[in-house]
Amino acid sequence: MAVFNLYVSGILYGKLDLAPGAPRIRRLDVFTGELGDWEPLTPEIAGEYKSFLKMDFLTLAERAGAYDRALCGKGEFQVAGERYTSEDGVHYLQRDVQFPCNKQKEDGGLVAVYCPSREMVGLLVREGFEERTLLRQWRETWPEERLFAVAYAGAFDVPMGDGVALSTDVYLPAGVEEKVPAVLVRTPYGKEEGREVYYRYVQRGYAVVIQDVRGRNKSGGEWVPNYYEVEDGNDTLNWIAAQPWSSGSVGMVGGSYLGYVQWAAAASGNPHLKALISVVCAGSAFIDVPRRGGSLNSGMLAWAFSVSQKSFKPELMERDDWREVLRIRPLSDIPKKALGYEVPFLYQWFQPRDNDEFWGRSDWQARWKGAQVPALIQSGWFDDNGMGTTQALELVHGFPAEKRKVILGPWQHSGNSKYDMHGVSFGSQALRFDLDLLYFRWFERHLKGVENGVDREAPVEYYTLGQERWKTAENWPVPATAERALYLTSSGHANTSSGDGLLTWQAPAQEGRDSYRYDPQDPATHIVDMSENELEVPEDYTQEEQRQDILCYTTPPLPEDVTVTGDMTAELYISSDAPDTDFVVRVTDVGENGRSIKLADGVLSVRYRNGFEKAEFLEEGEIACLKIRTTKLSNCFRKGHRIRVTVTSGAENFIFPNSNTREGYNSTTTVVAENALYHGGAHASKLIVRVEE
Repeated sequence: MAVFNLYVSGILYGKLDLAPGAPRIRRLDVFTGELGDWEPLTPEIAGEYKSFLKMDFLTLAERAGAYDRALCGKGEFQVAGERYTSEDGVHYLQRDVQFPCNKQKEDGGLVAVYCPSREMVGLLVREGFEERTLLRQWRETWPEERLFAVAYAGAFDVPMGDGVALSTDVYLPAGVEEKVPAVLVRTPYGKEEGREVYYRYVQRGYAVVIQDVRGRNKSGGEWVPNYYEVEDGNDTLNWIAAQPWSSGSVGMVGGSYLGYVQWAAAASGNPHLKALISVVCAGSAFIDVPRRGGSLNSGMLAWAFSVSQKSFKPELMERDDWREVLRIRPLSDIPKKALGYEVPFLYQWFQPRDNDEFWGRSDWQARWKGAQVPALIQSGWFDDNGMGTTQALELVHGFPAEKRKVILGPWQHSGNSKYDMHGVSFGSQALRFDLDLLYFRWFERHLKGVENGVDREAPVEYYTLGQERWKTAENWPVPATAERALYLTSSGHANTSSGDGLLTWQAPAQEGRDSYRYDPQDPATHIVDMSENELEVPEDYTQEEQRQDILCYTTPPLPEDVTVTGDMTAELYISSDAPDTDFVVRVTDVGENGRSIKLADGVLSVRYRNGFEKAEFLEEGEIACLKIRTTKLSNCFRKGHRIRVTVTSGAENFIFPNSNTREGYNSTTTVVAENALYHGGAHASKLIVRVEE
């Protein structure tokens, strides 16, 4: 078996000999910049690389011969229980797994293995075949690249304005005497965990600063998620700019909470922050989590449990008793009964307060001071922090085109990592292998001033489901779309779960009303695996939609393709015999086989129909208008398919049930509500979509 070179974001990280039964490896020592001697590929070494790159080198060595024999031509293939598809007989895509290890075969043998993750790509290339792989793009971008060894400058206790010190590690490119720009990573997960991911920035001439956020790991202070991040981000940026090695320019990178802290720091208006790479960023409480639409997210408990102690404990997300945990009342008892200890921030989150000062401190969109920080924004249609990205897209909408770059794919929160998700399969172009290259080009342009053209490329790239291809646009919402309304109506049946409810492009003149009984003790299900910590996955709701407390409104089979791209708003006219209740809207694609696949959703507590700052309870007999913003998407509803909108009031695994009382989700007493939806005439309930022209 030939020797393969291992590249991480275009940098040589080692050599791998896949000899059957005796695989060997030469590893890069990032602190010297030199490759070590050949050594056996032990399970311990292989485990380190699997954690770092999501690639299992021992399995690869064991099956290399099988790949050579079995992967041949176009079509679908099985190799030792792994499924592959190929459209060209050269590239073989691994299906049904997270972080697939795709194979490239040429001249009758394996020449490359490449594995994407949310923020980078690992690549194995047979020596001599580099120019026939994606490595060619890196070499074209940096034909004479200078790489640096990594120097650990030490751990620092960085003082915040109120005297609390945050533990901060600094890494510098070795031997560089001039001042350099910095890449800042602020994390609640422990700055030592996964730090190897960021060494590649040091190797290309950046300082890397990794900091434990307040109250986490080795940092001082109280841990209240999101609460202190605007001020702490600002103080940290000022500290970096004052260091003798700093050029004064700082970029930030990271996903989820690591994306949230970027926007929080930028909201401060700090002049040293010159670029963001925001991946699946979290948003403000009432738009994203934990109070989306004024409800209280129950699905966030998996994450909350994992950060319930001083250090990150991901194992606390995995339980087989989530159903029982979610039904503990009062909510304040959940931590003690489920974990055995109190969690102070959850006690604060469980309080049924309006959007007050506590929540307002963490709302980076509302606190924005107008700085136009160049932002690269990456997310996906099934990202459970997708509403945070929606806020980011709103904020950068008016930025000059050269200061915004948007990548929106068919991805969940774990990002660029799956071709197949919960029984739904995407096309061969669904995953990207150029994202880390784009990241480096973005930082080179905005932190080092390199004219590399990244700011002149299409500001928006997005993937359309159904058509299974990438498209470009000048902004988001996509200018080449037009708003249209799909109106809800019915045949007059009291319940439309049998499919009687209609969805039509024409506004119905006749008024109608559909109703259902919502029992908080028996809410409809939001179909997810809580332990997976992914709350917006596509899923088949066909059976769930047969419930008597779900209203369904469906178009006839479409006579031609309809492509919907953008955010959607459900404008619903409702009433209830309760002072407060929730409404949950889902948009699904119903195939010719009748499968109803959820694509987007939204939720709103009726008490917040006029804003989140003040609760306004329903009066008896009142018909209220709700405007519920859903998650975004780009989907081609194919000819013969149907578009469906469903309306209900419960979503177990996603939100805690509204008690239908003035106490909302936080009451130990519940009542059954008679909820109604009106359509036609003066109460024309509808879904407003953006259709590609």
